[in-house]
Amino acid sequence: MRWPIPPTTASALARHCRGLIRSCAQRSDIAGGHKLHAAAVTTGLLTLPQLFVGNVVMQMYAASGDVSSARKVFDEIPLTFKDAVDWTTLIECCSHGGAALDALTLFVAMRRQGVPIDDIAMVSLFGTCTKVGNSVFGIQGHACMMKMGLDFSVKARNAAMDMYVKCGLMDDARKMFDETPERNVVSWTVLLWGVTKWEGLEKGKKLFDEMPERNEIAWTIMIARHVENGLIREAFDLLAEMVFSYGLRLDSSSSLCSILSSCTQSGSVAMGRWLHSYALRATTDASTDVKFGTALLDMYAKCGRIDTAVRVFETMETKNVVTWNAMLGGLAMHGKGAKVLTMFDQMLEQMKPNDVTFTAVLAACSHSGLVDEGRRLFHTLEGMYELRPSMENYACMVDLLGRSGRLQEAEAVIRGMPMRPNEVVLGSLLGACSVHRAHDVAERLLKDLTRMYPHSTEHHVLLSNMYALSGKTARADAFRKDLRQRGIRKVPGMSTMYVDGQIHLFAAGERDHPRMKEVYMKLEEVIGRLKMGGYVADTSSQIAHGGGGDEDEEKERALLCHSEKLAVCFGLMSTKAGTPLCIFKNLRICGDCHSAMKMVSKIYDRVITIRDRNRFHTFKNGSCSCSDYW
Repeated sequence: MRWPIPPTTASALARHCRGLIRSCAQRSDIAGGHKLHAAAVTTGLLTLPQLFVGNVVMQMYAASGDVSSARKVFDEIPLTFKDAVDWTTLIECCSHGGAALDALTLFVAMRRQGVPIDDIAMVSLFGTCTKVGNSVFGIQGHACMMKMGLDFSVKARNAAMDMYVKCGLMDDARKMFDETPERNVVSWTVLLWGVTKWEGLEKGKKLFDEMPERNEIAWTIMIARHVENGLIREAFDLLAEMVFSYGLRLDSSSSLCSILSSCTQSGSVAMGRWLHSYALRATTDASTDVKFGTALLDMYAKCGRIDTAVRVFETMETKNVVTWNAMLGGLAMHGKGAKVLTMFDQMLEQMKPNDVTFTAVLAACSHSGLVDEGRRLFHTLEGMYELRPSMENYACMVDLLGRSGRLQEAEAVIRGMPMRPNEVVLGSLLGACSVHRAHDVAERLLKDLTRMYPHSTEHHVLLSNMYALSGKTARADAFRKDLRQRGIRKVPGMSTMYVDGQIHLFAAGERDHPRMKEVYMKLEEVIGRLKMGGYVADTSSQIAHGGGGDEDEEKERALLCHSEKLAVCFGLMSTKAGTPLCIFKNLRICGDCHSAMKMVSKIYDRVITIRDRNRFHTFKNGSCSCSDYW
């Protein structure tokens, strides 16, 4: 078609083009949208802003989550041809597309340009403030909403209240709730989320009972909070009441994903399996829902069922980058480095990785000792993949090099970082120094960490253990004494496990569990059988705190009462022979417990899975999945 096009023809062509672009946006057909955008450029339709083709193109990119393209087209549209919908659409796009700060800047620009603000724009603003946790901007937005007379909108008030709740400002949230004349079920549900999160489950139950109407989200909040607190039976009772007494269903992907997330945090695979089965029976799109499938495989992976996670991943019809990252991260936690590298190659054939992808792959290389592969990938980030390494990428690289004893190279990576290293980066190198007994480097790192994070105990304890292992008990005691004088206590080791739908919590030296007497009797039996098999407690890193008596004996008693040993004894006496045991530990498993678990798995013929703060260890027939490299 020749240019210039007659006005009537251009107007008709523009209407047709806008309709096609909207259709592409509705079908998420980004490829078709690209072609139509190109056609609009070549025909000159974009040079005629009064035809509003550019506005629809921008909205198409925004709907697809392409922030950079949406912003580029938006900037090319003259100011007089942008309305509140265009501004709000881009703000929403930036907020959901990882550019929340840009969204706040856009709102400020929108106000300065005198663009009329409506309640939809306020909802977008509060949603963005919630996402980044910026309560200061949110409070200013609330004042703006009242000044402009928009506080009549229940939707905007609910969004503001949600911002207060998510930022932990419960007094402000309650005040807003009390002052809202026309509360709806959303108002009650927003407050319920905050009460159960910040004020406890008991207060949440009271508010839940007071609600005049309960929707699926309100029930989901209560079920999820029960799961997070280890109250699985109570969670199942709530589910039954919701479905059978009130006739509601867990239909939405967000509700299912919310409870799955709680299962992931608490380690409740039983509830996760039930949700999986429920979704397959009750919803028609469970197998095609990317968000649900991703949350499901993430739950299985982080609850120790990595093979099931892989099966879920393989049956998913659609996968996005978050799905691939969840699968790679799960495999990395289980020490399956070779599998991660193979799957990473498969991913490259289908989509572009991001920095989270490389965090997972580098972590897998670190846990599996694949130094050359990890180093090669790290050095191709910018050149081959056009990605600037993130703080997490650097932390993984330092951990990879440090674990393998390449401490000087790890230090060189830190010195070459374009940003200031954080606690994770420096802590990774400190951990490596502990393993390889590099005292000088460790003490230098500890000074930096103490200055940056004065209340962190882990680094002092790590260095103290390092000196204890080297026989320098005086130095080790000095570090512990310094902590006591500063009033800082070591984080206690805690282990949790599920038996018969109930969570059981054990601390080192636990005495409060109702079956503790039986547990200690079982512990005596287990240690006796371990010693017959050649077990000798490794007390080299244990520091005695008693006053008198045999010091080695005291150290051994402390070691034998570590939380994971108590948990495994409870599991052995509370489950049928041959039943796999799964334990969740808040700290890194110590060398002595690691050796003991290998022997327990062989003597008692059990598969024992322990998820510590870094990774999974699966003990079977006297060996561990980590191959003693952790």
